Amino acid sequence: MADGRVLVVDDEEGIRVLCRVNLELGGFEVVEASDGVEALEKARAQHPDLVFLDLMMPRMDGWQVLDELKNDATTANIPVVILTARTSEEDQMRGWGGGILDYLAKPFNPQRLVEWAEQAMQPRTANATENRKERAMEQLRLMKKLRES
Repeated sequence: MADGRVLVVDDEEGIRVLCRVNLELGGFEVVEASDGVEALEKARAQHPDLVFLDLMMPRMDGWQVLDELKNDATTANIPVVILTARTSEEDQMRGWGGGILDYLAKPFNPQRLVEWAEQAMQPRTANATENRKERAMEQLRLMKKLRES
């Protein structure tokens, strides 16, 4: 069984519940936030090991939350996984450029959420993280070129 604290940030209660139930069954402690302002407060106070972050939320959107997390020395090293219905190449490129660990599209397989959380918490080198980012961005660039041609 896994361990670790996961912050799930989504303005849709059903998504938070779905994530919480599956992650708790996987052995994770789950903290929830329903908007960006609450997410930052909880990230700073509870120091999660991972953040699943929606992009479209009230008061402060996911992009603002990501920027704040990555620009704060106390939260900069927390892995962030975008979990959103927005799937455009531009959004994905922006996420990777902003320092995310992964970009997952809704709807998602709830059982896979636990696998993603376990993988995200595995020790990794900066080089491995950079390689993952570069592979994802290259794939997005190729997809964009194919669409444009």
